[in-house]
Amino acid sequence: MTALWGTPEKLQALLCELVSWKSLTLTDGEVEFAYKLKDKLMELPYFQEHPDYIGMGEVNWGRQNVTALYKHPEAVDTIVLISHFDTVHTGEYGDLEPLAGNPELLGEAFKQIREELDEDTLRDLDSGEYLFGRGTMDMKAGLALHMALIEKASIEKWNINLLLMTVPDEEVNSAGMRYGVSRLLDIEREHNLEFILFLNGEPVFASKPGDTAHYVYTGSIGKIMPSALFYGKETHVGEPLSGITSSYISTYLTHRMEWNTSFKEVVYGESTPLPVTLTQRDMKLEYSAQTPYRTSAMYNVFTMKRTAEEVFEIFETVAKEAAAHCERDYFAMCERENIEPVGGIKVLRYEELMEYARTKFGHDYITDLLHDTLALPDLDIREKSMHVTDILLINCQELTPAIVLMFAPPYYPSVNSTENELVKRCVEQVTKNAKEKFDLDVKQSHFFNGISDLSYVSYNDQNDGWIAYENNTPVYGDPYSIPFQAMKQLTAPVLNVGPYGKDAHRRTERLHIKNTFEEMPMLLEDMILSIPIKSRH
Repeated sequence: MTALWGTPEKLQALLCELVSWKSLTLTDGEVEFAYKLKDKLMELPYFQEHPDYIGMGEVNWGRQNVTALYKHPEAVDTIVLISHFDTVHTGEYGDLEPLAGNPELLGEAFKQIREELDEDTLRDLDSGEYLFGRGTMDMKAGLALHMALIEKASIEKWNINLLLMTVPDEEVNSAGMRYGVSRLLDIEREHNLEFILFLNGEPVFASKPGDTAHYVYTGSIGKIMPSALFYGKETHVGEPLSGITSSYISTYLTHRMEWNTSFKEVVYGESTPLPVTLTQRDMKLEYSAQTPYRTSAMYNVFTMKRTAEEVFEIFETVAKEAAAHCERDYFAMCERENIEPVGGIKVLRYEELMEYARTKFGHDYITDLLHDTLALPDLDIREKSMHVTDILLINCQELTPAIVLMFAPPYYPSVNSTENELVKRCVEQVTKNAKEKFDLDVKQSHFFNGISDLSYVSYNDQNDGWIAYENNTPVYGDPYSIPFQAMKQLTAPVLNVGPYGKDAHRRTERLHIKNTFEEMPMLLEDMILSIPIKSRH
C-alpha cells in the first residue's frame, strides 16, 4: 500500500496544504478547518474501512475538535497525539499578508524585501533550509507529523493504539482542549482504551533570544492572570483633593507586580519568567472633567508547581503592601494640605465582594445582575470579568476606595512528568537516536515555555487549590470554566516532542525542513515503537 504522506516530499506537501487552510482564531476559517481535516483523514484507506473511528466534538461558536483513532484489535495501551490547528492573526505581514498561508510564494517574496529582515532570518532564507509562513511552526507541522504517524501505524499495523486529537482555540482561551477533556474520557471508555502517554507536537521554542538548541519537553509551564479593579473616589478636576483617582492607586500595585521575584519558581534548575503587566486601563470611556475612579489591570504570572490558591495568596500579600504604601503617601499629602482623607484603601478578594453584595441585595438580585452583564455581546471574557466586578462595586461604594483582587481567564495549570519512568525512557530513546542517526543534539527541558494544551491533562492538585480560581474568577461558569475534576481522570504522563523552528507569532515564523520532514518522523516512530505495551486478554 502506497502511503499518502510517507515521504519527506509528501509530508511537506501535506503541511503546505494545511497551512493554506487559513484558521485564524475566532474566524470562519477556524470553523471550516475541522471539516476539511476530517475529509483529508478520510482519504486514508484505514478510515474508509473504519469511518466511525473519526469523530468531531462540539466546542463553541461552531468550532469543532477532530479525533482520529488507529486501533489495533489486541492493544489496550494508547498514546494520545495532541495538537491545535488555530493560528494567531497575520496583520504583521503587511502587504505580504495574502501570502502568509503560501510558504513557497512567501519565501520568494521575502527575498525581494531583504532590507526589512534581520541577519538570522536572512541566513535562514538564503540557506533554503526553512519553510516560512503562518502556522508552519506553530503548529500545523505537529499536526502533519501526527497524521503521518496514524497513517503509518494503520499500514504497518502497529500493536499500540494512537488517538489523534487536534483542537481549535489554543491561541486565545484553549476552549478546544477544555471542551476536549470530556471527549477524551468518552473515547477511552467507549473503546476500552488505556491512555499511557499524552504526546504533544508543539515546536521547539527558544529558551532565550539566540538559543538554537533542540529540546524535548517533559512538562508544560503554567500561566495564570491575577487581576485587579481599583476603585477610587470621583471628583471634579477643579477640586482634586476631594477625591482619589484609581490611576493613582493602581500605580502602587503595578509597580510591585512588575518583575516581582516573589512569584518566581525554580524547578529542576529552570525558572519561571518574572511577572509583567498585560493590561492596565482606565474604565472611563469618554473625556470629561471628572477624575478617573475605576481602573483595571491584569498581570501575567507563570507557574511550575504553585496552585491558583498559592499564587493568589502571594498576590494578596503584594496588594496589601501596595495599599498600605499608597495610604501612607495619600495620608501624608492630606496632612500637608490640611484636608480630610476620603478614607483608607481596602483590599478585597472578589469572593468577599460577592458575599457582601449578596448579603446586601439578596441572591436573586445579584444573579440577575450577573446574568445581564455576562450576556453583553461586545465584551470578551476578560472585559466581562472587570465589568462584573465594576457593577458590584458601583452598588457597594461604601467599600471604596478599594482594590478588588480576582483572576481573569485563561488559566493554564502547570504539568510535569519528568520523574515518570515511561517519559524517562522516551527521552532517552529520542536523544540517543537523534545523536546516532542524525548527529543532532537534543536536550531535555522540564517545562515547555510556550504554554500548551498539555495543561489540561494529568492534573495533580491534591489540595483543591483550584477552588480559589473558581471563587475569584468573575466569569467562571458558562462563559469560562475548566474541567478540573475530569482532568484529574486523565492520569497518563505528558511529553512534548516537536519540530525545530523559529519566530513563532512573528512575520518571520519558519520551520526547519530537514528536521521536520526527515528527522522527526523517524524519531517519533522509533520512540513509539520502543514503548513496552500491554495487549488485551
